[in-house]
Amino acid sequence: MSRAPKEHGAGRDAAPPHGRARPPATRGGQPVRQDGQVRPVRLGRRSIAALALVSAVGVVAFGWPLLAGSDSGLSAHAKDAPWLFAALLPLLLGVVVATIADVGLDAKAIAMLGVLAAAGAALRPLGAGTAGIEPMFFLMVLSGRVLGPGFGFVLGAVSMFASALLTGGVGPWMPFQMLAMGWVCMGAGLLPGADSSPGSRLRPSRGPLRGRGELYLLGVYGAVSSVLYGTVMNLQGWPYIGGLATGVSFVPGDPVGENLARFLAYCLATSLGWDLPRAVVTVVLSVTLGPAVLKALRRATRRAAFETAVTFEPPRR
Repeated sequence: MSRAPKEHGAGRDAAPPHGRARPPATRGGQPVRQDGQVRPVRLGRRSIAALALVSAVGVVAFGWPLLAGSDSGLSAHAKDAPWLFAALLPLLLGVVVATIADVGLDAKAIAMLGVLAAAGAALRPLGAGTAGIEPMFFLMVLSGRVLGPGFGFVLGAVSMFASALLTGGVGPWMPFQMLAMGWVCMGAGLLPGADSSPGSRLRPSRGPLRGRGELYLLGVYGAVSSVLYGTVMNLQGWPYIGGLATGVSFVPGDPVGENLARFLAYCLATSLGWDLPRAVVTVVLSVTLGPAVLKALRRATRRAAFETAVTFEPPRR
């Protein structure tokens, strides 16, 4: 018996009915891009502008005492953190709104942001900052790596805010912690060899880096960013601390170079014992748990199918 011929358009490559979108390609039931890579939340012009603005505000907030004169009355500004926090919240909201305007950030991305922020907030009390043991850093670095710099910045800031509420760590330092952790996650998203995202102006065009090379890169970045986080947070409170030894105290009106030399001595004498263990913990967790966490994050991102392109094809005749 001869088989009946297939009807026209019933083959595998048949076009969908007129006006109907072709469904995205899948692999094992998971939506993927045509090149098989995970698509992170990309950065558009509005997102870049919002990140630049909030980062500029952060740099000014951390560094302005170095440029203050001897008669500036720094002690009168030691409690200006609530004003910074009030300015930071709308700026963070502006980053989210700009991302929505650029790429149409949907409910799936917001849900992933909430889940990862909750996980980071839950990890922070495990070490409670004892001897610099803070396991949340490795999760923030890996999340920023997979989901991109814009998403990572918001994730880092929101995670710090949630952990402060959870641990009772609300204080003048909280907005500075939100900024510093946002920068840590954003930097992870800007590392070379990340998943390419069409339309992003901060994404490399080379192929993605995977395997041990990626783990080593994340481990080195995690170590460096852990130390830099502690250093930046020292800069937040150091100018306002009185009663320090002359060699490590801040002197208003002195040249920036001399104050920075004192600041370096202050960091070596006070916080290096916390920053180095934080770096070691971040490296160990990134190398040991990194493969599983990266796989889970990329799997979740593929399932969420951020910015899945919908294509239309004309009907065949």
